[in-house]
Amino acid sequence: MAEAAEKIAIVTGAGTGVGRAASLALMKSGFTVVLAGRRLEKLQETQKLGDNVGKSLPVTADMTDPGSIAALFARVMETYGRLDLLFNNAGMGAPPVPFEDLTLAQWQGVVNTNLTAPFLCTQHAFRIMKDQTPRGGRIINNGSISAHAPRPFSSPYTSTKHGITGLTKASNLDGRAYDIAVGQIDIGNAATPMTDRMVDGVLQPDGRKIPEPRMDAKAVGDAVAYMASLPLDSNVLFMTVMASKMPFVGRG
Repeated sequence: MAEAAEKIAIVTGAGTGVGRAASLALMKSGFTVVLAGRRLEKLQETQKLGDNVGKSLPVTADMTDPGSIAALFARVMETYGRLDLLFNNAGMGAPPVPFEDLTLAQWQGVVNTNLTAPFLCTQHAFRIMKDQTPRGGRIINNGSISAHAPRPFSSPYTSTKHGITGLTKASNLDGRAYDIAVGQIDIGNAATPMTDRMVDGVLQPDGRKIPEPRMDAKAVGDAVAYMASLPLDSNVLFMTVMASKMPFVGRG
């Protein structure tokens, strides 16, 4: 069992990108981080990067499999006996094809990963956090600039990120009774494998393809660690962290 002072976090999609940056920042701030993701070798890379920073535990988990999600939370309880923070970070997009050409399978794949998985993870976290001593905890959802404004040919991703905003608000309300604080970080153009294509140019609403500015993912990790550092009587409900010059505010 964990000592009372040990703070336990789960980060989904911890093997790359924002998940890796957030895991390292949380380890640096004193959390023991359960690194969840599909590829063990990527999780082990994150663990190795954080070896001189803090403690972590890689656990393979498939966010499209409810049984795998349940096993992840069971493993955390067996190992540590509590959960203080969940960062619902894992996500994916569909190919950028015309709206009418998307398949149902492509739509459902994005919905299962980006919306259903955070719902299930949040349920597991609620069950743990409401019954532990000290009671409560924090859940942070990875939204996106797409929770506010879409890119062309992004309907599954944009729809799920709008859905995450609803999940954040509703679970924040339902979590109050158990001292569970829920917030959301909306990220714009962090330099991760998901945004590598932006260096060469991405499609704009006016039909042009232009390169877009990106920012170091460490800025996002540090923001997550700040949200996680607050006492449970304080909460960042929504935070937007974005590349300063990306085409979002105004008309590009």
